[in-house]
Parts: sequence; C-alpha cells; structure tokens
Amino acid sequence: MLATAQFMVIMDTSIIGVALPEMQRELGFSQGELQWVFNAYVIAFGGLLLLGGRLSDLLGARKVFNAGWVVLIVGSVVAAAAQTAWVEVVGRAVQGVGGALIAPAAMTLLMILFAHDPKELGKAMALYGAAAPAGGTAGVFLGGVFTEWLSWPWIFIIYVPIGVATLAAIKLLPAVEPRRGRVDVLGAASVTAGLALAVFAIVRAEHVGWGSSATVLQLVGAAALLVLFFAIQKSTGQPLMPLGIWRVPRLGSANLAMTLLGAAWIPMWYFLNLYLQQVLGYGAFASGAALLPMTVLLMIFMTAITAKLLARFGAKPLIGGGLLVLAAGLLWLSAVEPTGSFAVDVLPASLVAALGMSLAYIPAMMAAMSGAPQEQAGLASGIVNTTYQVGSALGLAALTALAASQGAGQLGDLPALTDGFSAAFLGAAAIAAAGGLITLLVMRGDKAAVTARRADAPQSTGEQIGV
Repeated sequence: MLATAQFMVIMDTSIIGVALPEMQRELGFSQGELQWVFNAYVIAFGGLLLLGGRLSDLLGARKVFNAGWVVLIVGSVVAAAAQTAWVEVVGRAVQGVGGALIAPAAMTLLMILFAHDPKELGKAMALYGAAAPAGGTAGVFLGGVFTEWLSWPWIFIIYVPIGVATLAAIKLLPAVEPRRGRVDVLGAASVTAGLALAVFAIVRAEHVGWGSSATVLQLVGAAALLVLFFAIQKSTGQPLMPLGIWRVPRLGSANLAMTLLGAAWIPMWYFLNLYLQQVLGYGAFASGAALLPMTVLLMIFMTAITAKLLARFGAKPLIGGGLLVLAAGLLWLSAVEPTGSFAVDVLPASLVAALGMSLAYIPAMMAAMSGAPQEQAGLASGIVNTTYQVGSALGLAALTALAASQGAGQLGDLPALTDGFSAAFLGAAAIAAAGGLITLLVMRGDKAAVTARRADAPQSTGEQIGV
C-alpha cells in the first residue's frame, strides 16, 4: 500500500509528459509555458515536503497520509476539469500539496512497520525505492495509453478511484501517536516562495534575458527568501527543519546527490518524450510504449539487484557510479538525429541511463535516511524528497531555457528541435557527471559495508543495508 502511494505520487510528475502536446493545443499553452504543467506540481510538492514531514511527526503519520490523499483527489478533479491553462496549473499545484503530505508520511510509516527487522527493512526499502523511479517512467507509458485511447483528462481522473480505495483501506496502516509541538508556518512559506521564485526567474530568463533587471531581481529575491528561511530555522524554537539534523552522517552529501540526480533524470524523460513525438512523429501511445523498456529495467534491477549490491559495496560507489552511468546514457542521447530511429537513437541510450538511475536512487535515499533518529524520520524523508523534487524543477527550468536557446521552441523545424533537445541531453549529462564525481570525492566511505562483508550477521539496520 505504501509503495503504491509512492508510485502514484511520483507518477504524477511524469504522467502528464505524453499528454503535453494535446494539452498545449486544447488549453493554449505556449511551448515555453508548457513546462508549468510539470513545474506547478513539483514546486508545490518539493517546497512543502519539509512541512509534510514536520506535520507527519507532530500529528501522526497515518492522519497526514490520509489528509494527503484527500487533497490529491481534489487537485486531480480540478486538473481533469480544467478548460484554461491557469486552472490546469492551479489543479497541478493542489496535486503537489497532496503529494507533499503523502510522501514523508508514507516513509515514516514504512520505517515504523519494519524498524524491528533490519533484513525486512532492506527488502521493504528496495520495493519502496523502486516504486519512485518506476512510477516516474511508468507514468509516461500510462499517459500514452490514456491520451491515445481516451483523452488527456483521464491522466488525472485515474487518481480518484485509487485515492478512494486507499482511504477505505487506511486502517491497514499503523496508528501513530501525535507529538506536542507547533508548525513553522513562516518557514514553510519562505522556503516554498523562494523555490518558486527561483524556478520562475529561470523560466522567464529565456524571454526577458539573463542579464535583465527582472531576472536579476527575481533571483536575488529568491536567494533572500531562502536565506530568510535558514535564519528562521536558526532562531525559532520549533523549526520546520532543525539545522542540527545536518549533523547526521552523510545527510548533506546524499541530498546533494539526490538534487543532481533529479536535475538530470527528470529533464531526460521530458525531452525524450518531446523528441519522440515532435521529431520522430510518434503518437501518444507509441511514445509511452517506447519508454516502457526503461520501466522494466528499473523495476527488475532495483527490486532484485540494487539492494544486494548496496549490502555488499555500500552507498558511496553505487551513488557515484550510478550518476556516471546516467551521464554516459545522456551523452549518448545527445547524439539524436532529426531522421533518427527508436532502435538506434533512443533504446540503447535510454537503457544505459535507466541502469544509472537504478544504481543511484535507492542508495542515495538510504544514505540520507539511515542516520536519522526515529522521531525525525519524517523530517529526513521530507528533506531527501525535497532535494530530489527541487533538483527536478530547477534542472528542468534551466535545461528548458538551454534547449530553447538552441532551437527547441521552433515547432515544425525538425533540425532546430533536435538541436535544442540534444543540448538539453548534453546539459543533463554534465549535471549527472558532476554529481557522480562530487559524490566519489566528498561522501564518507561505507564502514558498515566493510563490516557486512566481514561478518555474516550485521548488527544494525545501517550494517544490513550497507549505509
């Protein structure tokens, strides 16, 4: 049930991918504005995940999980019924709020359910971890099915029956007693506004110029809001994100890796889908089906192999190596041609990229979570999910601007479109490569993995999973 929730929340970031051309035609989005269908969700999701984690710790994870599904259902109905671009963006933002409540609560419940058995926790985390990237990639395929055979609103309608079924079965999950405390509303508002303004500035820079006073003022304002957020966290008695949590071993380096992983992976499927439809001429269903091999590889590798590699070698080499493999796949994708083909230009490179994602995602998630005490499990989950989503939004905004500068906004001009998409893939490759090198240079080694190799019976959860 929890893995399905994670699958659905992350799928919500990608299921719109295949439907974007149809939504663009019916709702009147421009090529540059189209990314707001994605970013409205991601900004609300990423910006409010810390608040979701805090609420999960204070109010009880099951209550917050339940509330999150109610909000997600409401947002899905609004997004499905939208007749104009701005209503669609509002619906997507409401969906993001629901996701921000569901994700950290689900992680907290998972840790509570399996904390007593390190071996079972490792298995559960493997399945839960695989659900996220698999949901992201499966969303592309399912979006194609709904868009081709029904209509694009069905990509949102599907959340209603699943949400209702989840709410009906909510008592399957353990009740968690709330803790005394208060919510840092000002901190939540400042960090969400800062992230949203940063993404908005990057998106608008394509049209008004990077050196324009508007862009500079918006970026300065975003930085000021984020500085204000950290000042509030330092001064308030019950902060949204106690800064002391960053003393947890490897939390910082793991979250940096997750930021760069999201900044490379999400733009890859976004532009790959546009390449398939706008350059190769694929329909919605064919485009989604073309990315199905990545989903299969992700599910098989994450559930059957990554956990074993993690226990054997530890997180650091898998995160660093996975990001470098992802970079290699993206570099390969950057060679796409206007007259290319799926078998030559897309399939092999996308499988290499998916392999890199399979290696890096779960180890980074576990490295960020493993050192946090149970009472801060929701916070740690909120932080690591936040960094991935924020990286996704900022990466997509920056690479969309890069692609547009190289011709990706010229619909119908296949060479120009391809040049723009190629530039985006190349930029994503540079981001992934930087993440891999930084991880290998900065992250602390995995002493627990060494212990696990020397003994048949690990003595703790950290030793069991090699982090």
